[in-house]
Amino acid sequence: MTPNLTYVLVVGVLFAAGVTLLLERSLTRVLMGVILLGNGANLLLLTGGKAGGAPIVGTTPEGEMSDPLPQAMVLTAIVITLGMTAFLLALAYRSWHLVGHDEVQDDVEDRRIMELADRDEGPGTADIGEGDGDDLDGDPTDGPDRPVGAGRPAEDAGRSR
Repeated sequence: MTPNLTYVLVVGVLFAAGVTLLLERSLTRVLMGVILLGNGANLLLLTGGKAGGAPIVGTTPEGEMSDPLPQAMVLTAIVITLGMTAFLLALAYRSWHLVGHDEVQDDVEDRRIMELADRDEGPGTADIGEGDGDDLDGDPTDGPDRPVGAGRPAEDAGRSR
């Protein structure tokens, strides 16, 4: 069975629009992108099945039965899309309630990676955080040269070894 050209074009448009919306900063647009991608995936799965009779033994000869797997996969994809939609709606609502908008902001690590990319340096060639005093917890004494799990100097002085 060859799929209808209209279905193929609709699947392509749904996937293209979904991916474009997923790359946006607004959680509402990301939500719409997830929904469009889910619908595109469902349509893609349904265009792959062959037409035939009901897959019930005794009612249809085995050679004329349709494959029930695409339908089962579409039902699973619908449930997954519904779960993702509910999760993203909750995130967008919470963001709107706390901040007043649903834009996703860059974090400190994103900005550092962008600065490295602007300087055309790899992550292994630059000492991130050294000398700038801008650590995540705000303590300028913590640096990349301190071992993981080591306390601050004031905490180390009070400990007996």
